[in-house]
Amino acid sequence: MISIKKVNQHYGGTQILWDLDLDIEPGSRTCIMGRNGVGKSTLLQCMMGLRPITSGEILMDGSPMHTKSAEARAPAGIGYVPQGREIFPLLTVEENLRLGLPIRAQRLGKDEAKEIPKKIFDLFPVLGEMMHRRGGDLSGGQQQQLAIGRALVIEPKVLILDEPNEGIQPNIVKQIGDVILKLNEEEGMTVILVEQKLGFARRIGQSFRLMERGKIVAQDSMDKLSDDLISKYLAV
Repeated sequence: MISIKKVNQHYGGTQILWDLDLDIEPGSRTCIMGRNGVGKSTLLQCMMGLRPITSGEILMDGSPMHTKSAEARAPAGIGYVPQGREIFPLLTVEENLRLGLPIRAQRLGKDEAKEIPKKIFDLFPVLGEMMHRRGGDLSGGQQQQLAIGRALVIEPKVLILDEPNEGIQPNIVKQIGDVILKLNEEEGMTVILVEQKLGFARRIGQSFRLMERGKIVAQDSMDKLSDDLISKYLAV
């Protein structure tokens, strides 16, 4: 579904990604892992068009994505939950969710974009209970649910999440994991996840990609994530 070929990326005078190759199969759950500063978030931002690549290709279903603007990538079917959530704190929960409706209209037609999908509130009931509360007044866990809900409004084919459990209480972590599994197993949604918590990654991921110094240095099914690999690429 997504193929990244020989991607290089520079930030200022520093090269962050080095000839990076990555293939994501349709309907898969892939965890991108590595220590801080190896380029994981930069990779996701390049996929979303939030950072330009210096060279290489990013393809989705065989079509070039790296030549499209960031605004054109969500209508192609990519939902993105950034690190730090980045909800709009002065907008209500409802207003945050409604931001995705114009993109939903592009993807599914105007008749499908009049209301926020009921599925969002089935997955995250607290959002329905707090529709008129400002986003900035929610707890960290509730804000993360809102960020995921906002990404799901467009009915994406691919859901990209950047450390969705950072600073979140354990019960919400479990709920987020349950939602990701449900979306993947019942709807076939492709999931790409940057995750530092090993237990969560092993629960959710079918496969892993380990990054070091801007490259993918190891990849396999999640059950092949050995202690040696953890020690070499993940241990602090």
